[in-house]
Amino acid sequence: MQKEELKRYNRQIILSEIGLKGQEKLKSAKVLIIGAGGLGCPVLQYLVAAGVGSIGIVDNDVVDETNLHRQILYTMADKGLLKAEVAVKKLEDLNPYVNLFAFPVRLTAENADELFSQFDLIVDGSDNFETRYLVNDVCVKLGKPFVFGSIFGFEGQVSVFNYQGGPTYRCVFPEPGDAPNCEINGVLGVLPGIIGSYMANEALKLILKIGTPLSGRLLVTNVLDNSFNLFRVSRVAHPEAIIPTPIITSASEKTNQISLNTLEGLLESNPSSIYLVDVREPNEFEAENLGGINIPLSEIVDEIPHFPLDKKIIFYCQSGRRSKLAFDIFKKSGFKAEAGWV
Repeated sequence: MQKEELKRYNRQIILSEIGLKGQEKLKSAKVLIIGAGGLGCPVLQYLVAAGVGSIGIVDNDVVDETNLHRQILYTMADKGLLKAEVAVKKLEDLNPYVNLFAFPVRLTAENADELFSQFDLIVDGSDNFETRYLVNDVCVKLGKPFVFGSIFGFEGQVSVFNYQGGPTYRCVFPEPGDAPNCEINGVLGVLPGIIGSYMANEALKLILKIGTPLSGRLLVTNVLDNSFNLFRVSRVAHPEAIIPTPIITSASEKTNQISLNTLEGLLESNPSSIYLVDVREPNEFEAENLGGINIPLSEIVDEIPHFPLDKKIIFYCQSGRRSKLAFDIFKKSGFKAEAGWV
């Protein structure tokens, strides 16, 4: 370890539980972060600052102005840029002694094995059940522990899964439900910082092998009333019983998803058959759009009864996340019209 590193990490090294050997463990550790959003930002900042030697960042999203109230790694100057690449550049300035790798791709069943195999520990800061189950199943398959965190409104959850034979994510959440989502329900800006810090702390404990990890326990906190609850969880199935349930994440396999090229072809050949809905916020729609009408995601439920029956409803946004949510809401409403999302 270089002289400059010893000085940088001095306040950490003098802790009897860490010492020079512990700092060397951090330097040799390889951690993969899934998501560079609200949770990923504080996790990344603290792990990089702590001296974790190699860190990978998986995120195919771009910085949006609506991210900035909670994703404080980014600024207005980063709007429209890939989060993974922006994060690497800024974190290199924070600590030049850490190796950082950007993977600006969507995590899928096709690439997860290859990505995970390069790292010792996975930190899941994703915001949907699909990705969480995929992270869990690949970690079980490869025998890798992972730190889990989630946020919603004023509440956050943290746990450690698949650690030394402990419970997996499926032991606690055996079936997907209606995942709370910041885009629909909102989130207090400081909450990701609080939960992300807990996640970073758990990651450091696992690397250093100190303290008591949150394996077999789910921490749930509400920042409005400052409540903290620990729920004990048990492993309810052997790994072999967990792996077979497939999680389909390839966009091409989603029959209701429409490519931009397909949409453009439909609008050119038969525009009157399409009811195009931009589900972003009005300011985003005004800045740039593909046409159609603007109904923010939060207003979709109220507007569904007014949709036409004789046209194909197509929802779109910038990343496909909000449009997919709008499509799901539409399908659950029972409204009898053909629909898709871009």
